[in-house]
Amino acid sequence: MTETSKPELLDKLIDRTLKTPVEETRELLRSDGELKPGQGTVSSVIALSLGILCLLAVLAFHFPQYLTTPDLRHKYSVDVLRQLLLVGLLVAGGLSLANVILGRRREISIVAFACVVLATALGGSRVPVGTFPDHTPYIGLDWFILDLLGSTLIFVVIEKLFPLYKGQAVFRKEWQTDLKHFAVNHFIVGLALLTVNFLLHHLFGGLLNSTFQHYVQHISFLPQLLLCILVADLAQYWTHRAYHEVPFLWRFHAVHHSVKTMDWLAGSRQHMLELIATRVCVLAPLYVLGFSEAVMNAYIIVVGFQAVFNHANVHVPWGPLKYLLVTPNFHHWHHASDDEAIDRNYAAHYAFLDYLFGTAVASSKKFPEKYGVVGDYMPDGFVRQQLFPFRGSTKPVEPNSAA
Repeated sequence: MTETSKPELLDKLIDRTLKTPVEETRELLRSDGELKPGQGTVSSVIALSLGILCLLAVLAFHFPQYLTTPDLRHKYSVDVLRQLLLVGLLVAGGLSLANVILGRRREISIVAFACVVLATALGGSRVPVGTFPDHTPYIGLDWFILDLLGSTLIFVVIEKLFPLYKGQAVFRKEWQTDLKHFAVNHFIVGLALLTVNFLLHHLFGGLLNSTFQHYVQHISFLPQLLLCILVADLAQYWTHRAYHEVPFLWRFHAVHHSVKTMDWLAGSRQHMLELIATRVCVLAPLYVLGFSEAVMNAYIIVVGFQAVFNHANVHVPWGPLKYLLVTPNFHHWHHASDDEAIDRNYAAHYAFLDYLFGTAVASSKKFPEKYGVVGDYMPDGFVRQQLFPFRGSTKPVEPNSAA
């Protein structure tokens, strides 16, 4: 072997072991459409997803004071989390190694296996967790991992069992943008909660009445929960309606409405300022009325589930319940760009509020024909959507008026 061939051999080795797998993975993350079975794509995507999540989980074990959510970390069973991490590493490692051996989507599987090896090298499920301070700045990496994993397992299965649009791919167009919204909304949970709590205490603290709150907290659990949801939904209804009817507010809310494909991830597309403002407006009356901690915890579960479920690609016969509760069928019409759907179906929990206030959709069609903002003027990409409200008009530019 000549001396001049050694650099060429090294370049080929680097290209084969590093550059090609990374490029293949980047291409996969930029693509969309149905995953074809029998080619190893599904198993390699599962392995890559689990490998990345496991690596992030190991980092969370190393730096819990900065990467985990204080309200959640005290409720964890560390042993259960270690077992889940170990299972994730074994599944990701097994699938990726099998694909490498069988030559199926080898490049992507190499990246997935590398994530597993790196996570294991950093301690895997055996990272020791000692004592650490609670009051430190943090990002909600743990909440992102658990919610993404749980939501995927639950809602993708539901969408496949009861689909509204049967041919809709899991990785539909613009899924990357909505995943970024999902991640950022989870990572800034600490900043969002801090901001919301500050505004609640300073704007509404003077309205607190301990005697009235004591009376509310002594209502039995189920009626108190139903009342809590009703109060929250009344606040949600009028806040939501204002976003549609006040042009300045619509600039922010248009980001949420720009999604053109409805599924469990679609509800994550939201401007950060709208996220904070809506939480303040909805939580303010709950804060003033003083619902019990158990009821508030139950409400958070309900609103968390409905926020995802009502955007999902799901259709089941609801019967008379469709006039009482907000369902995916009901909320899909709110996101439709059909003429009869504009500025309709504002409620988040109780559908009867829209019938009561005269804003329920009345259509002879069973399902909407299309989704998104009328004119399709919203740019794709997380950063551009966050900047959109501050850039001129929300109305599309006519081709002959561009000059």
